[in-house]
Amino acid sequence: MEERKDHLWKVALDAEERIEDLVKTATSPVGVDVGTSKIVVALRRTKDVDTSAQINAFIPVPYSRFTESTLTQNAIAHYREDDDLIVYGTAAERFANLFNAETRRPMADGMVNPKEKLAMPVLEAILGGLVPKPRTQGEIMAFSVPAGEDREAALTYHEAMLRQYFESLGYTARPINEGVAVIFSELEDHNFTGIGISCGGGMTNVTLAHLSIPFIMFAIPKAGDYIDHSVGMVVNEHATRVKIVKEENLDLSRPPRDKFDRALHIYYQDLVETLVETLRQRIVKSERKSERPMPIVLSGGTSRPRGFKDLFEKTLNTRPLPMPISEVRLARDPLTATARGALIAAMYER
Repeated sequence: MEERKDHLWKVALDAEERIEDLVKTATSPVGVDVGTSKIVVALRRTKDVDTSAQINAFIPVPYSRFTESTLTQNAIAHYREDDDLIVYGTAAERFANLFNAETRRPMADGMVNPKEKLAMPVLEAILGGLVPKPRTQGEIMAFSVPAGEDREAALTYHEAMLRQYFESLGYTARPINEGVAVIFSELEDHNFTGIGISCGGGMTNVTLAHLSIPFIMFAIPKAGDYIDHSVGMVVNEHATRVKIVKEENLDLSRPPRDKFDRALHIYYQDLVETLVETLRQRIVKSERKSERPMPIVLSGGTSRPRGFKDLFEKTLNTRPLPMPISEVRLARDPLTATARGALIAAMYER
């Protein structure tokens, strides 16, 4: 036990010294969570980590000089595309809700959407407002990518497009698996050993790692978008409207209050049951054994509603994993955990 405490203390000291070294130099590593629903950027300018986020969505509105002037005066992010003004980021959801319409997404199922012709222009506009230019050519940038064991071709395209954009800014860009990033961010106190789960918008990514080395990585297609579209279908609402209500009001710790709330509970339960059962099957299939209990960390915007952790633990009790679990906990900040983990990866790539 004392040896383990000494080791953890040394890890903490090494990390602190690494941070101090980075602060003293002119380098400025960057971590980016390129999510289907939100893009989050993590920067370290001092010993603290600064994060910023933007909704990864857009909506076109008809062009007029008056509309363009009004958008500019109100600092609403936009650009012109032929006969349209492309409103992107947070304002896109407000416009969609106002006009009872759906936003469009540059990404689908965790990757660049090949069916959306404005995918990369909008992505670049959003990233351009979040990612600073590097101080020196070749600074390290780490960006998240989903697990893609059954979508290798799509993942290759997604990763290459993002890498090309980041390198055009002057960065040396490195991809990092989303689940691994969660482990980097949240499990330093467990020697980067455990299960990192990122419940995002397009996908739920899962990684099981030992001493930072992943040996199980997978993703399921059920996440925030699945819930929004499914609920919207049964209550006859646009998915964008469902997303707004979910993020503002959902409380999974209390009984549903109405049809809308009941549908959200049902599809959250379905997501968690699929997640736990798939994790159980993957561990069984891997034939990996671990006598030491492992922690599970839950992160991502879809994990933020009150009661999500309790729902996960309750479901886990009905479908026990074939290895001991020491605890289930939420990330310190579920929305920024992946970006923070990517930043750590960028720091150690230097």
